[in-house]
Amino acid sequence: MSVRRVRYIIFLKDVLILSLTSFGGPTAHLALFLDMMVEKRAYISEKDLMELYALCQILPGPTSTQTITAIGFKIGGPSLAYLTLLIWALPAMTIMISLGLMVNMFESLDVSLEFLKYIQPIAVGVVGYSAYRISSSVVSTRTGFFLMIISIMAAMSFRTPWAFPIMLLIGGFVTAFKYKKQPLEEKTTIKINWSNFFLWLGVLVFAAVLGHITKFLPIRLFENFYRNGSLIFGGGQVLVPLLYTEFVEFKNYLTSEQFLSGYGFVQALPGPVFSFSAYVGTLSMRETSISLQILGGFMAAAGVFLPGTFLIFFVSRFWEDLKKYRMVKASLEGINAVSSGMVIAAAFLLFEPIPGTPINYILMLGTMSLMFFTRIPTPFIILAGLITGIILN
Repeated sequence: MSVRRVRYIIFLKDVLILSLTSFGGPTAHLALFLDMMVEKRAYISEKDLMELYALCQILPGPTSTQTITAIGFKIGGPSLAYLTLLIWALPAMTIMISLGLMVNMFESLDVSLEFLKYIQPIAVGVVGYSAYRISSSVVSTRTGFFLMIISIMAAMSFRTPWAFPIMLLIGGFVTAFKYKKQPLEEKTTIKINWSNFFLWLGVLVFAAVLGHITKFLPIRLFENFYRNGSLIFGGGQVLVPLLYTEFVEFKNYLTSEQFLSGYGFVQALPGPVFSFSAYVGTLSMRETSISLQILGGFMAAAGVFLPGTFLIFFVSRFWEDLKKYRMVKASLEGINAVSSGMVIAAAFLLFEPIPGTPINYILMLGTMSLMFFTRIPTPFIILAGLITGIILN
């Protein structure tokens, strides 16, 4: 066995360890990547990791997933990168599909899901705290604040899946005209390898056409999640309003209670928050056989993870030249502001169907307070709500 292959096997083993121990979202994941990938193994330098992380933050898709996949790409090319993606996402995906099957089985057997009721307001509290963290870190100008407020009102008013990508594009377009405030940099000719861009676009078009022709729900789920994965800036929290609007309010594939319970579950798991898509895909197929439910979960997860992977492979090759253009930098202000507004709106949208009882308000506000004033890990808060529900029911 060659030295290179041994190194790749060790790298994939490290990815598996990270997938089973990485709690807390992209920021916490970055600290673990630094410890494992830079300090312990020296796969890449700290500077390279931070540049990759910064690039992934401004591309649509799951930030930590794109970062670790890009590390695999940098070390061993596309083959190692796709294996990295699979090993990183598979544990959380498998658990979320299993939870989706469990929820569906309980309901089909008329087993009460009352023990999950405390997770729902806790999950809203998690979203509310995420909204605060995101908005306070990325919205710092009057224009950004204005766009955030407008996006909140638009998200509350226009509850269709197409409203969110349009809002993101408008936000980026508005602040792109503030490019003169960005520092000038010497530009070089951008040499672009378009292969991964055409791969991203080709899969999107092919899935849309095939889903329209066949009407096969797993293919349509793949297309739906692929489209969402191509348009989400800001990580798993921004995924929530898009999925809730499309799959709960617009298509009625699952109930708000099922949705919120699943979001609470994923907060207690290691690995990428985007694995929540596997749960949504599984429950979207709940009227079919178990094998088709599992297929729906995997198709949804593949749909949401692949576009970000294709795009990071595409952009990373010419990013150093592209980021010197001031309009590109300036547009990020608007995109981030609109993303913040969408997450704030999500907290209100998710709480609407929950009964407005004192205990639910206490759980929601208490969760936000715990996350704001203490360092109690989110999984512990979620598990406490789950255990309380089981004991009291």
